[in-house]
Amino acid sequence: MSISLLLDMATSSDPDRCAVACDETQWTAGELSRLVGGGAAVLTGSGARSLAYVGTGGHLLPLLLFAAAGAAVPFTPLNYRLGADALGALIARLDAPLIVCDEEYHDIVAREATGGTVLSSARFLAEAAAAEPATVDADPDQVAVVLFTSGTTSTPKAVELTHNNLFSYITGTIDFASAAPEDAALVCVPPYHVAGIGAAMSHLYAGRKVVYLRAFDAADWIAAVDRESVTAATVVPTMLARIVTELERTGATLPSLRTLAYGGSKVALPLLRTALRLLPEVGFVNAYGLTETSSTIAVLGPEDHRAALAGDDPALARRLGSVGTAVPGIELQIRDGNGTVLPAGVTGELYVRGAQVSGRYTGIGSVLDANGWFPTKDVAALDSDGFLYIGGRSDDTIIRGGENIAPAEIEDVLVEHPQVREVAVIGVEDVQWGQIIVAVVVPGGAGTPDPEELRGFARAGLRGSRTPDRVVFRDSLPATPTGKILRRDLVAEYSAQ
Repeated sequence: MSISLLLDMATSSDPDRCAVACDETQWTAGELSRLVGGGAAVLTGSGARSLAYVGTGGHLLPLLLFAAAGAAVPFTPLNYRLGADALGALIARLDAPLIVCDEEYHDIVAREATGGTVLSSARFLAEAAAAEPATVDADPDQVAVVLFTSGTTSTPKAVELTHNNLFSYITGTIDFASAAPEDAALVCVPPYHVAGIGAAMSHLYAGRKVVYLRAFDAADWIAAVDRESVTAATVVPTMLARIVTELERTGATLPSLRTLAYGGSKVALPLLRTALRLLPEVGFVNAYGLTETSSTIAVLGPEDHRAALAGDDPALARRLGSVGTAVPGIELQIRDGNGTVLPAGVTGELYVRGAQVSGRYTGIGSVLDANGWFPTKDVAALDSDGFLYIGGRSDDTIIRGGENIAPAEIEDVLVEHPQVREVAVIGVEDVQWGQIIVAVVVPGGAGTPDPEELRGFARAGLRGSRTPDRVVFRDSLPATPTGKILRRDLVAEYSAQ
């Protein structure tokens, strides 16, 4: 099915409900559908073979996403934070695009977009409002969305998600029209991230009003939750950390909030425990997924969070560090380097299979194996009850003296030290050991901890071979907007020392 059907169903169910709110703009489901039809007509009339967007999103995101679907062309939101050269390089990889951009990016895009037509967001919106709606049916196997990977590697890959991938994800994980009339979701994730695409579809399909906050600020986020009576929200770990700090400072309680989902990268357990205690009435959801899987493939739900926090059973408490169990329609396997499926409790590489899984890249093709399994490159383990534990990227594995060491294993111990706020563990080349372990620490609490104390703390919780060889301190860790640590930057910096 085309993702256009998601909008059609939402509109038919209740065309007069408020579907999208951003700044001063509010659209009902019917108004959004009318603008989508006009936007599809504009796109078709332009002769473009793809639609790109450079901007902060908001109400433009669902409009452009569904307009592209209605014109049966791929939609690609681009990272507006990139420099001109990097942005131009991505635009050059698109097929005859119409590029819509917010006003502040217009000059850069117009200069770089030598192979496409550029329209400001305001002009596209005006033309969509004036055009006679006209849509076509897209082939379910046609590419609906192209997303460039986040750039933690040097050359981003272009992930292709078909209509069938996305439609399967939404209908497999969301119940249609399941939201209460007063439900509202606050979205403040970048439009070029798969979570932004997923939010634009899932809340519409559930019947929930989507409130967009274009730029994140913890105080503004809390104010928006109270002002809009937000019942559900999604954040990345860096946002959650700042929200917790603001809640502790102000004593705010967020009485309307019922569900808070987090994901995009790992959340330190001390931070998560604090958030759970500050918001005891809120149901926390850990959502784990990848761009190549159309977003979430595993979920740790509210009851799992509460049970892990309150339980005396160590096995139950450990689940707070998991990403939960597979969503409907998803299969998980853990394999070793030879492709052998591993038993419960043994660490290897995570493989995923399901209708929502793409595993296809522009210019590369599919990387699924003969049986449709996608290699995530994530180090992981499944316990006997199907709970999934992620240990980081396989590329981040440290090989010290011939022993493979997952950075997350050391990070999970060090972050529990009261004087550690954040930590990233990396491997740095060494003549004797091949690599040595370097712990890059952002101090928390009063003062900077003693490096030898931290090494002793790690040694007490781990085998001696996993004790950091060096401990260094920074004010912050370099990260993507979704909170993924840029480990290659740290490796480059500390390899030179």
